[in-house]
Amino acid sequence: MEKLMLNALRTVLALVLAGTAIIQLAMVWTLVSGRDPEDGSASLTALRLLAIVGLAAVQVGTVSVGRIVAMVRAHSVTAHAAQHSFDVLSGSIVAVALVWFGITGVNAPGQRDDPGVTAIMAGVGVGILGVALIVRVLRMLLAQAIHHTAATPASGRD
Repeated sequence: MEKLMLNALRTVLALVLAGTAIIQLAMVWTLVSGRDPEDGSASLTALRLLAIVGLAAVQVGTVSVGRIVAMVRAHSVTAHAAQHSFDVLSGSIVAVALVWFGITGVNAPGQRDDPGVTAIMAGVGVGILGVALIVRVLRMLLAQAIHHTAATPASGRD
């Protein structure tokens, strides 16, 4: 079952990387080619640029998860390299949250008739930051496990 789950996750990660790359290329092409169907308004250009940066942060996080998955497959998650992957993952999630707050700010002027949309979007950004905090707590648990494993005599391990 573990192997099936890890392979499924690796497939999802590959699809996320491919999908974000395709979307980024389409957005960059739209910005560079001058063939913007929306006529290149400043706010739409800002949204596209923020989306490109946000997708890059998602890609960094996806690669970090991929590294953690590889460590799980190799039964080496207690290595110190895993802590670095968790650090990169939490940093990429914070970057996604910051990009989301930027998108919320760019979108806010268009929501004057319905300011609740901006509040909901800001709440989503706070939720994204919450995920980064969860990853940090998991990293702390991993550090404790590494410390415990190192402190336990080899004969007492299962």
